[in-house]
Amino acid sequence: MKVFYKICLLLCLLEANAYAGAQNLPPDNPVKADSTRLTLDSAEQLFLRNNFLLLAQRYNIDAQKALIIQAKLWPNPNLSYARGPIFGIHDEASNVVNAGFFNYAENAATISQLILLAGKRNKQIKIAEANAKLAEYQFYDLLRTLKYTLRTDFFNIYYMQQSAKVYDKEISALQQVVKAFESQQGKGYIAEKEVVRIKAQLYSLQSEYNDLINQINDTQSELRQVLQVKKNYIIPDVDLQKASSFDPAKYNLTSLVDTAFKSRTDLQIARTNTLISKLNYNYQKALAVPDLTASISYDRLGSYVQNFHSAGISMDLPIFNRNQGNIKSARAMIKVNQVTQQSVEATVEEQIYRALQKAYDNHKLFQHIDPKFVSDFDRLLNEVLINYQRRNIGLLDFLDFYDSYKQNTLQINSIQFNRVSAFEDLNFYTGNQFYN
Repeated sequence: MKVFYKICLLLCLLEANAYAGAQNLPPDNPVKADSTRLTLDSAEQLFLRNNFLLLAQRYNIDAQKALIIQAKLWPNPNLSYARGPIFGIHDEASNVVNAGFFNYAENAATISQLILLAGKRNKQIKIAEANAKLAEYQFYDLLRTLKYTLRTDFFNIYYMQQSAKVYDKEISALQQVVKAFESQQGKGYIAEKEVVRIKAQLYSLQSEYNDLINQINDTQSELRQVLQVKKNYIIPDVDLQKASSFDPAKYNLTSLVDTAFKSRTDLQIARTNTLISKLNYNYQKALAVPDLTASISYDRLGSYVQNFHSAGISMDLPIFNRNQGNIKSARAMIKVNQVTQQSVEATVEEQIYRALQKAYDNHKLFQHIDPKFVSDFDRLLNEVLINYQRRNIGLLDFLDFYDSYKQNTLQINSIQFNRVSAFEDLNFYTGNQFYN
């Protein structure tokens, strides 16, 4: 039995080393060597500098603003010139072709200018300005959505990594136990069924751990796409003390809804679409009014006087096409966008109500967690392993405690993430950083 006790002592030391090492190591990952520790602020700075979707949307704003310049331009004047005959005049008396380009041929020139009526130019400018504003709201809505993804993934990775440490700790301990038991097989110290049961628990933990690592890596991939960084394993640096100070009672529902109605970019997009549809309706009605073309003409040798000067105007007669279809379509689009806007407004109110409700529920659950619970569990975990190795407790009690430790630690991490996620939902649904 002395040999067995020596093995137990060795296992205790190995477990202590494994436990200490697991506290600072990221989960298993093929690119662990390229890991990067980031705070939330530094991650957001990376995102603002690097994200290609934001860059593309910025260029779209510039493109829409350029259309305002185009809408302000006046139509170009039109110049026309005609001459005939082209190759000169044949004089039958002298049988000579007079090739004089100007003196012996008709020359006519006209300059005309299109004059837009019914305020078409101003209406085009207003539509272009509204479209530029719409592009800006789309940019900020994209920014809001991507930032929400970034922040949620950031906290999700952090708490999943904390859960991975639990698996890493238990797997390391059970691997050492299995290794020691296998070395004692056939000597009568350990029952074979006990070794099999420990191995089964180990394989179960390894399978769960592998699934968790895959979840972490999937979320890491999404976060890298948002940050536009390559092959970096991101280790979030979270200020837990600051996060634990969040209180949903700090802001009431009315103030949150009022802020959302002012700040939510998707609501601003819906309102701008309604405005654009109204501006387009006015523009389509203006198009029913024909434009005027004013002209000044000169004709030499083509009229009852040698040098004929004239001024004139021209206009289409709105008999058949009075833009009826486009006007009717534009009127219908106003109703479409108004109903869409009402739907977005109703959705905003419900989203904030539900998000605040979730924040209260998760915050209440978080407050019921004993701060000493985790540290007590960590201390008992090592004691249970030592007592099992010394045969003070049986296999079932040992495995039951390990399973309880894992489940409770994972549950605590889930509670903390759900609470932080609820506050991020409030930030997202209000369009404002109430909880940062």
